[in-house]
Amino acid sequence: MEQNDNTKDAPKMEETLDTAAEAGAPDDIRKNEKKDEVDYKAKYYYIAAEMDNYRKRMEREKENLLKYGNERVMSDLLDVADNFDRTIGMLKGDQDPKIKNLVIGLDMVQKQFLDTMGKHGLTPIQAIEKDFDPNFHEAIAQEYAEGKKPNEVIKEFQKGYTLNGRVIRASKVVVASDKQ
Repeated sequence: MEQNDNTKDAPKMEETLDTAAEAGAPDDIRKNEKKDEVDYKAKYYYIAAEMDNYRKRMEREKENLLKYGNERVMSDLLDVADNFDRTIGMLKGDQDPKIKNLVIGLDMVQKQFLDTMGKHGLTPIQAIEKDFDPNFHEAIAQEYAEGKKPNEVIKEFQKGYTLNGRVIRASKVVVASDKQ
């Protein structure tokens, strides 16, 4: 069997490209090769940066979940704390020794309840005699008060709370006004 002269003498495609590059092939071929090389490097750095950002975002979300994940439960338990306040407030004026002992017991349970919630990041907002701050207080009325400066909180109807620095319930307050 004889081989065709064209196939026997025809250089392989790879050899042709290598030889063309050495012999001064058109700049287009070399530019395309470098462009592809640069694109891969840029893509690698882009993907590496995206992965790093993703990792940081997941860490932040995990941290926030641990910090604020129990916000709904704590918010629901605030009603229990409010009921303790109301019950103790109603019974404090009673002179019966049995009722006084009951108030002392309720006071102790309330303190333990709030301390336990405090261990999980819940802190009450101090409102009385502070300047009104819309980030922490919800004004429900204004009232003239002798000797108080305008926009000072003079009464608190409902205690506010923060959970790890985030307000979960604003204090409902009455603010002093400068006019009678």
